[in-house]
Amino acid sequence: MEERQFGNTDLRASAVGFGTWEMGTTQYGEIDIAEAVRAVEMAVDHGITLFDTAEVYGPNTSEELLARGLGDHRQDIVLVTKVGFTYHEGKSGNGAVSGRDAGRDNVILHTEGCLERLNTDYLDLLLIHWPDHKTPHDETIAALEDLVAAGKIRHYGVSNYNVEMMQACEAAGHLTANQVGYHLFDRRAEAEVLPFCGQNGIGYMAYGSLGFGLLTGAFTPETTFVDWDWRSSGKAFGLPLFEGEHFQKELRVVERLKEFAGDHGHSVAQLAIAWVLGSPAVTVGLVGMRNERELTENIAAADWRLSDADRSTIDGFFEAEGVPTYVDAQQAT
Repeated sequence: MEERQFGNTDLRASAVGFGTWEMGTTQYGEIDIAEAVRAVEMAVDHGITLFDTAEVYGPNTSEELLARGLGDHRQDIVLVTKVGFTYHEGKSGNGAVSGRDAGRDNVILHTEGCLERLNTDYLDLLLIHWPDHKTPHDETIAALEDLVAAGKIRHYGVSNYNVEMMQACEAAGHLTANQVGYHLFDRRAEAEVLPFCGQNGIGYMAYGSLGFGLLTGAFTPETTFVDWDWRSSGKAFGLPLFEGEHFQKELRVVERLKEFAGDHGHSVAQLAIAWVLGSPAVTVGLVGMRNERELTENIAAADWRLSDADRSTIDGFFEAEGVPTYVDAQQAT
């Protein structure tokens, strides 16, 4: 597995990262918990060294299941989690979050909870999950710096921050990474965020590499989502990816992508991952892996290098079906 460096820091990890949102079990489709834990166990042996989670996934469940799967491999991997929310006591799933809070006390308190659930003394990378528009960025960075000084975390960064927010953070410290959605159907990051990260030594973690399932090839025009699955709203981080005619047109693009990938001896999921990793500013492409089959398929994508001609052909599929990629749209924060 190829390894990549996070910006200008000493942190390195596998280009394909193991995303664990599905392991929260309350927001993102049905999973077999035993198979998902087994996939974590096997991923290390297959060369995946980065595992990404968050306390909000569940909440807490994903971190607990990830710790179970990692077992005694903790020293072999880069462990990433995220904080920055407050919660309704006793609630789970989409209704659990009561607000955003990247204030000093909340960040430090919730980091301690993450450490306990993940059964570790330190985190390789801690991210602020979403911007808290009430808390000054320098207060948040000061808390993260204190966690570094205390040996609780090695590096810190943010998630879903725009350029202006990153600039404010950089004035108080240095971000190791920004984790933002990026995939074939959502290229908003290409306008500003990806270039800024590349120019300023900040690693970029792309989430949603498979378009939240769109790019697995598993969906059909009849696909629906249970009401507790966040995709049931039709929206995906501000975009209408799962709504009506948008969804139907996207599926027609996926069929074209399937055929293209098959002609090259690959699956459409492998094409999607290879496309994300083809951006020079991307450090890690995060992918959910619920079982051994998905694990082995996703890992193989890291070896596929798409040419400029390949990428141009792929863009032509979107144009032919009239499907936008939102390159110039504003990302939600």
